[in-house]
Amino acid sequence: NKANGLNSASYTAKTWAVVADEVIKAQAVLEDPEASEAEVKAAEKALTKVLEGLEPVKLGDTTTSIKTGDNSLVGVFTGIAMLSLAGLA
Repeated sequence: NKANGLNSASYTAKTWAVVADEVIKAQAVLEDPEASEAEVKAAEKALTKVLEGLEPVKLGDTTTSIKTGDNSLVGVFTGIAMLSLAGLA
C-alpha cells in the first residue's frame, strides 16, 4: 500500500523502475494462496529495501517533465487577442 501510494513523478526514473518491478513481484506473492510465510517475508523485505533506496527528483532536474495542462488555454487567449485586434481595426 505504501509503494502504491507514492507518486512516480517525485522520484528518479531509475530508482522508480526498481520499485515498480519489486511491487509487481510482491503483488504476485501476495496473490499466491500457496505462498509460504518465508516467501511473504522475503518479498516484504525486498520491497522495503528498494523503497528506502528511492531517490527524489532534485530541484531543477530537467529529466522529468510533468504535464500541467496549461497549454489548453493558449488557443483561447490567441482567439481573444485576434478578436480584439479585429475589433480595434
